[in-house]
Amino acid sequence: MLRHYGLDLLDWHRGQLSSRRLAVLLRYLPQDSAVARELHGEAAEWSVSDYLLAMAVDQLTEANWMFATVNQDEDAEPLEYPVPVPRPGAEPAAEEPAARPEPAGPGPAQLASFFG
Repeated sequence: MLRHYGLDLLDWHRGQLSSRRLAVLLRYLPQDSAVARELHGEAAEWSVSDYLLAMAVDQLTEANWMFATVNQDEDAEPLEYPVPVPRPGAEPAAEEPAARPEPAGPGPAQLASFFG
């Protein structure tokens, strides 16, 4: 409170700061405040634009992986699936290589039996 608003919390005990005003000030403390950090951890430091930027980077790396996978030689080793940008509060990626995602929809055998 003192850092951001220049108010001492003891002013509330002294009757110089109303409970309503204190509640409003606490609710709208900036993201870098100690209260926000205590309540939300590292996520308090990330804004909406930070999350959107991380998602954009993840989508771009996935698109590059798809392009490289489709255009590589058939006999080449499969490329590792890209690791997403770490976000606060999310579990860290495992050290083992990530498995390829399962394709959505029917497989070649199912299509052949349907059309065959």
